[in-house]
Amino acid sequence: MKLSVVILNYNVRHFLELCLRSVKAAIKDIDAEIIVVDNNSLDDSCSMVKLLFPEVNLIENKDNCGFSKGNNIGVKVAKGEYLCILNPDTVVAEDTFVKALQFAESKSNLGIVGCQLLDGIGEFLPESKRHLPTVKVAFLKLLGYSKFYYTNTLKPNDIGKTDILVGAFMLLKQSVYNEVNGFDEDYFMYGEDVDLSYKILKAGYSNYYFGKTSILHFKGESTLKDKTYAKRFYGAMEIFYKKHFGRNPIALTLMKFVLKIASKKGNTNKEKGIEIDKSFIVSESLNEQLKTKIKQPMTLVSSLEEEMPNNTQIVLDIGYLSYKSIIEYMKSNALSKQNSYRLYVSPSNFMLGSDSSVSRGEVVHF
Repeated sequence: MKLSVVILNYNVRHFLELCLRSVKAAIKDIDAEIIVVDNNSLDDSCSMVKLLFPEVNLIENKDNCGFSKGNNIGVKVAKGEYLCILNPDTVVAEDTFVKALQFAESKSNLGIVGCQLLDGIGEFLPESKRHLPTVKVAFLKLLGYSKFYYTNTLKPNDIGKTDILVGAFMLLKQSVYNEVNGFDEDYFMYGEDVDLSYKILKAGYSNYYFGKTSILHFKGESTLKDKTYAKRFYGAMEIFYKKHFGRNPIALTLMKFVLKIASKKGNTNKEKGIEIDKSFIVSESLNEQLKTKIKQPMTLVSSLEEEMPNNTQIVLDIGYLSYKSIIEYMKSNALSKQNSYRLYVSPSNFMLGSDSSVSRGEVVHF
């Protein structure tokens, strides 16, 4: 088998369904499997998977064992030569895995391949490619100089080496994953993608940012929402520094100082407000139930080629449009128009989306 897609889920049933629909379309011509590991969700995620995706290998954990251990459990049963660690709040294009695998096969000494991540309004997420967060880099980011934190020598559509890739999408050989013992289970959540990327670099492999395919990542970077979150995130980073730089007492002391300051800052990012005047649905027909859930006047359009103005909510029917066309449309309009997007999962009659990478997103049921 060529590819195993491993998705760790926890209480995001509707995002998971959309993700699985897109992954299923993307592995159509690949010898691949989908593995969903559920960390004891309280919603109906597991029953949904069993009902709608019986071909998926579903592993139901009895407790929430965290990101690292959950993914490791999934990898243990994976049969693919390659793994793709994928977040459940993502949407991939039909050719995402084909392109990423072709690129991977062209490289020797391959570590991890990452791709271009876009948020819920199509804007590029800079955490798609990052530098190693050394003491200096972390301190500069704390002071607001984030250009040293991200691999800005690579533009969003470029291809090139980078140190760190984000755990929302990581494609690599299973043999490499196992060689470095996968995700470190000392991390419950946050920091494990940094650790895995660095372990693979230290093992002599090269990590690559592959900007020729884009996916949606609704939640975006795990942004500092409050002081509690900040303490958890920087607590994970302290584990990272102790593990990899613990032999340098000066560096470790400086990093503890930086993390202590950073953990008290909380969230400095604010959600973007998008004022919506009108709504358009790109679909074959206008669902009457959908009309009752949309506050603004709604217009049916049959093509993404039709002009839609600023300050518009655009509802994109996945049963009518390809995932790739949706992603590319959002991406192409991200900088020029202040629009809000909702993906209408017409087979199951709900829609979802997110207007900011700092929000968890919205789900509307019909």
